[in-house]
Amino acid sequence: MPIRSFRFWPLLLLAAACARTPRPSAGLANKYHDATIRQIGTAQDERNTAAILPFLTNSNPTYRREAALALASVQAPAAVPGLIPLLRDADPGVRRAAAYALGQTGDSTAVDSLRVRVLLEKDGTVRRYVHEALGRTVTRHSLPELWRVEILNDTSRAAALAWGLSRASLRGLVSPESIRRTVLVLNSPKLPVRGRLAAVVALSRTRGLDADLKRLAESTLLRLVQKDRSYAVRAAAASTLGKIANLPDMASMPVPPTPVNMAPQAPSPAVKTPPAARQAAAMLTRLATKDPDYRVRLSAIRALPFDAENYPASRKAVFTALNRDQPAVALTAAEWLLAHAKGESGALLAALADGNRQASVRVRAALLRAAVRHASPAARPSLVETISKRYPAAPTVYEKGFLLEALSEDPAAFDFVRTEAFAAGQSPVVAGYALGALLTMRRSADFPAGRQADFAAAMRQALASGDVAQLGTAAEALADAKIYPEAQPADLAALRQAQAKLQLPREIEAWQGLQQALDKLEKAPKPTPSPLATAAQHPIDWAVVQGVPLGQQVRLRTSKGIILLELKPEKAPGAVASFVTLIGQHFYDNLYFHRVVPNFVAQGGDPRGDGNGSAPYNLRSEFGDLRYEEGSVGLASAGKDTESCQFFITHTPTPHLDGRYPIFAQVVGGMDVVHKLDIGDQILGVELVAVP
Repeated sequence: MPIRSFRFWPLLLLAAACARTPRPSAGLANKYHDATIRQIGTAQDERNTAAILPFLTNSNPTYRREAALALASVQAPAAVPGLIPLLRDADPGVRRAAAYALGQTGDSTAVDSLRVRVLLEKDGTVRRYVHEALGRTVTRHSLPELWRVEILNDTSRAAALAWGLSRASLRGLVSPESIRRTVLVLNSPKLPVRGRLAAVVALSRTRGLDADLKRLAESTLLRLVQKDRSYAVRAAAASTLGKIANLPDMASMPVPPTPVNMAPQAPSPAVKTPPAARQAAAMLTRLATKDPDYRVRLSAIRALPFDAENYPASRKAVFTALNRDQPAVALTAAEWLLAHAKGESGALLAALADGNRQASVRVRAALLRAAVRHASPAARPSLVETISKRYPAAPTVYEKGFLLEALSEDPAAFDFVRTEAFAAGQSPVVAGYALGALLTMRRSADFPAGRQADFAAAMRQALASGDVAQLGTAAEALADAKIYPEAQPADLAALRQAQAKLQLPREIEAWQGLQQALDKLEKAPKPTPSPLATAAQHPIDWAVVQGVPLGQQVRLRTSKGIILLELKPEKAPGAVASFVTLIGQHFYDNLYFHRVVPNFVAQGGDPRGDGNGSAPYNLRSEFGDLRYEEGSVGLASAGKDTESCQFFITHTPTPHLDGRYPIFAQVVGGMDVVHKLDIGDQILGVELVAVP
């Protein structure tokens, strides 16, 4: 397949320059050739806090910094007293690492020390890290500590505050005053793009204060979506406008009560927004079809209002996207219709699916699902029959899965779907989609009471199957009080029997799903800890790590084209060693991308092909000092220290993943291919690129 993107390498490298450190020269040895740094890395992998702490006072600043960064992955509260003094270290790199580690640990006992450091820190980069750590450690009571420092026209301090506000908002810590402060930051002159993005993300993650968003932020957001040069800022601003556009008209919206322990704010006058002046809604409909970047169009479609007044304009934008835009945007439009269509006939939606043969199979299946959901009772049988007849001819297991999702909208298809769930020799991908479809049917208000026994029998059969995907779905069903108001002893016994047969650590995610159901059904006072794999079960192979030079690239050949990755051995040595070893075993050859969420991630590397597979081992999480940007490559997990072979590539900056999923590589070529990937696209092969 031709490598179409190579001619644009200079531009791609410029985009990749947002990494935290300059791109290294290819062929240079990584830091793990130093025996002391390997010793620190081993202690990190073993979660041995006691072995790391002495290095915090080492005379060599390199080892102090490495120890602090190691503790950022360990995240042990016991390390906080040792990290706090490093905020005053003479070396700015050590201070930065200490702030990052304190933020990763998230211990509120560090708030006072971080607040003082924000006031005293002279280095702009370090101050940003300290402010970010403060946002990760404040409580609802101490939230105002974020803005104690008067920023005036200090751009550096404004950007640092943006990061702090963003981190607090991602944790659900917001208030009307934090919204006001965020808007002030956004209106700061010459605020860099990272600061603007952090501030808009803070607003986009605000929950329960939509009226305050409208009152305080609407005009700023409207400016950003029209004029900001960054697609990521425009996309996040569009998502936030959706909260405003879907608000009811505010005739006399009261000011929310001041939270306990927070200084009262001056009340703002009530605002009345006439129906004809719904600026947010009008702007979203324009963005949905006119913005030059597909990710902004996609975000705008997701945010389109669906009330009676705005539905006609939103519908027009959605239909335009379905007929004229690229697959990711068309899929988002189809999903909007699935969720929000009003007054649309099933026949019309089915015609959209059949009439647009240029659309992907995923888009057409989503439209068929919308057709079944919104069809009249009289029209549904013929639609279900049409889908059922198409199903046998579907050429891939993923297309079969999409059609089963469409059938999930009508409980009348129960028997057909149940047969597919348990057919002899069935693909695990199809079996998983089918059982998920049965659960969707059962949750429908139209599900016949007389078929509850059949559903219960299907869930028992799934528990007995031993298939990890079906186990997870059955456990979810049993833990749903609306489906099973009273847990029966036989159900609890079946959950335990299924759990006992799992192979750990390979099937840790299924184990967790079953245990969560048991905890809920047995009303456990606190969650049961997961039996996580230790470093002794799969230690880092330092020989492999030392064999990966800085700048080492990997060629990922896919059915859509070639993607070039650059590994990050200094940030995630265990993940890189595992990835390189699996490449050498041809583990990834002929696997699939099983999960693609437009404007979020493309995920693959699962040997089962459905997101429930794993290598025989788990890794310990490595939270290096990196941020998720466009093209960051991270390891999927079911919680801390459960990473294995599955990886994902981000379509856009995703700050809510920072410090939660290890980053072990970065796309440096073929980002256009990443944006084209969809569920069912294949990994043809993966190989290391020779280092010159």
